Amino acid sequence: MSSALPPCPHLPALRTGLDWRALHRFREDERGADFYFACLEYGQALWSRGLAARSLLCLDRALGADLRGGEPVLRDWPLPYAAMAWFIAQAPPGVFIGNPRVHFQHYAGRMNAPRREQRRWRAWACWALARAVRPDLPGDPRHQVEEPSVAMIASQLHGRGLPGEAELWRTVLTGLVRSPFCWPAE
Repeated sequence: MSSALPPCPHLPALRTGLDWRALHRFREDERGADFYFACLEYGQALWSRGLAARSLLCLDRALGADLRGGEPVLRDWPLPYAAMAWFIAQAPPGVFIGNPRVHFQHYAGRMNAPRREQRRWRAWACWALARAVRPDLPGDPRHQVEEPSVAMIASQLHGRGLPGEAELWRTVLTGLVRSPFCWPAE
């Protein structure tokens, strides 16, 4: 399989033959560790095909998996905050990724069950990553929502996320601010 885009180093290696059925086989009550890993793999596959916006949506689904923190898959593949930032930064001109800042701003505001608050704060965490990676992207001024501070996001992830999740997110965010490891080539 030839790749339209280079593989993301923060996700499992590209596996041939993945399509929509990779996720379709999971029912609503089976959205645990296997679903999480399938989302990561399929996100990589979508990215490799040049489907940047769909790959972000797949990582959204991974962040919505029903995980407790002790699953073995998380040792090898922690929550995909680094992959999310990498996708946003590496999307080349001409490859549709939309406006991730607006996407996450709206996503956080319309989150529903299950684990609504956990997933809502993960969306805000990704919003902050999008702002750090692509400060040129505008927010939606018509969307009347109070944008949280980095400290508020970290606090909410600490209280509602998995053990160590807030620290993982902070590490990714701090790496972007201090050393833009994933800025797109000019």
